[in-house]
Amino acid sequence: MKIIKPPLLKEGDTIGILAPSGAMEDDTNLKRAITFFENRGYKVKLSDNVYSKERYLAGSDKERLHALHKMFADKSVNAIICLRGGYGAIRLINKIDYDLIRKNPKIFCGYSDITALNAMFLKRAGLVTYSGPMILSDFGQENLNEYTVSKFFETVCGGKFDYEGTFWGGNLATLVSLCGQDFIPDFEFTLFLEDLNEPPYKIDKMVTQLFNIEKIRKNTKAIAIGDFLGCENIDYIFEELDLPLIKNFPSSHSDRKATIPYGQM
Repeated sequence: MKIIKPPLLKEGDTIGILAPSGAMEDDTNLKRAITFFENRGYKVKLSDNVYSKERYLAGSDKERLHALHKMFADKSVNAIICLRGGYGAIRLINKIDYDLIRKNPKIFCGYSDITALNAMFLKRAGLVTYSGPMILSDFGQENLNEYTVSKFFETVCGGKFDYEGTFWGGNLATLVSLCGQDFIPDFEFTLFLEDLNEPPYKIDKMVTQLFNIEKIRKNTKAIAIGDFLGCENIDYIFEELDLPLIKNFPSSHSDRKATIPYGQM
């Protein structure tokens, strides 16, 4: 499948805020994020379900799927930044119209649970997305992390990234939740991983589960370890794989994170 790189973001463009996963408990950070982008010269459009809540999700599967399709189909929207992660993206992946995504390429950014959409958009639509900051956890914070903000705009506006190569991966637990799907790229990549609050044996189990897949073993040419917040030192788990290893890669659940082109050289 042809890999599609979305157009870069320009001042005056419209940023869509999409809620494909968990529900929002409080809109304080959302309002701050809207002000942040408007002050930088962008227009902001909210998906219909941003304020919806069904159990722990931002509305029903039908609502969240409709919002996702509508945001991609909207010609006035140039970039989509996810509201938050949590859980819910894998409930949508077999219902998404990937032809619609492929025909309407635009910047799509998120991490954590959004890793499922990053992986499937690349695999099924050929769309390069971005593993990076989101609305509630990043752009809506009272004290924004300068590194996170500068790297976001460097990447989505200038096409710059501090590392060479093709990066694929994201949140380890979310990637493992895709096992059983056809989700692994057909090209070689550096596998980047991050997670939080997991004991070493669970990280070991998840990494082993991934590397039990022949295609992962074949296509992974290096590993980049991001932050494993709240976890013990687990470097040995990756060192045992006997692959080139990048440590301190800026992929994280912390407030300091890079915006990583997902599947793009």
